[in-house]
Amino acid sequence: MTVELPRILSGKVRELYDAEEDRLLMVASDRVSAFDVIMGEPIPQKGRVLTAMTVFWCDEMSDVVPGSLLAADPAQIAAALPGVALPAEWAGRAVLVRRAEMLPLECIVRGYLAGQAHEEYVRSGTVHGTAMPAGLRLADRLAEPIFTPSTKAETGHDVNIDFAGAVDLVGAEAAEAARAICLALYARAAARAADVGFILADTKFELGYVDGVLCLCDEVCTPDSSRLWPADQVVPGTTPPAFDKQPLRDWLATQPWDRTPPPPALPPSVTAALSERYVAAYERVTGLSLDDWYGATP
Repeated sequence: MTVELPRILSGKVRELYDAEEDRLLMVASDRVSAFDVIMGEPIPQKGRVLTAMTVFWCDEMSDVVPGSLLAADPAQIAAALPGVALPAEWAGRAVLVRRAEMLPLECIVRGYLAGQAHEEYVRSGTVHGTAMPAGLRLADRLAEPIFTPSTKAETGHDVNIDFAGAVDLVGAEAAEAARAICLALYARAAARAADVGFILADTKFELGYVDGVLCLCDEVCTPDSSRLWPADQVVPGTTPPAFDKQPLRDWLATQPWDRTPPPPALPPSVTAALSERYVAAYERVTGLSLDDWYGATP
């Protein structure tokens, strides 16, 4: 007799299932969100890219911080969940992880001025409430990477906060540990990206406690959680071409949409372009082929 895992959360991109014994099964879909709103159209291969890239980075960064990941191999997951019915389409999209007590922070590190940080800087000369040097342009490199957290909203939009706000949310010890870990993770990822001709402009990490130890959780340095630019095409003052969700954000910016649901329907040209960029980002950064990752179509 087979059983199904109880679903405990449906997020913007991922589904979480209770796998018992303080474990979760996390399944990445092909959904895509922008400005905290889920689009109506899937992006082909996106879930496999997010999963494969996260597994790669968790292995690369294991000496910096422990991770919550237990297994990504479908055979290993099945062996760990005897009697559980696992849909075939989850292969390459599902990972078994330790259950963590998550920090209520989006741990963002920025090395370049882009996105909401650039919008805030244009308005007020600040980034997450912290004053920045005058004269910075879009896509300018910052003097040093900065830790710029935000809240994690259950519904609606996350709210950017400064470090003092993070301390108010999680306490000084946890906030300082998160900042140190995330800056170290960003440095590692940015160096790897630079080696293959990319700039990691910014990225978001998620941290949580497993058995009292702060661990790396959720997705890691994926095109969903990062801005990845081809280094030879970055011109400060203009929006760089991106191997991430920026083409989606740019297209949405041309639409008569107020960034609240429902979003406009995405044309096939946008979904195809995003899929190509996701796959290219994975293969170029890792040096691996997505065809060799679990769940490839024969």
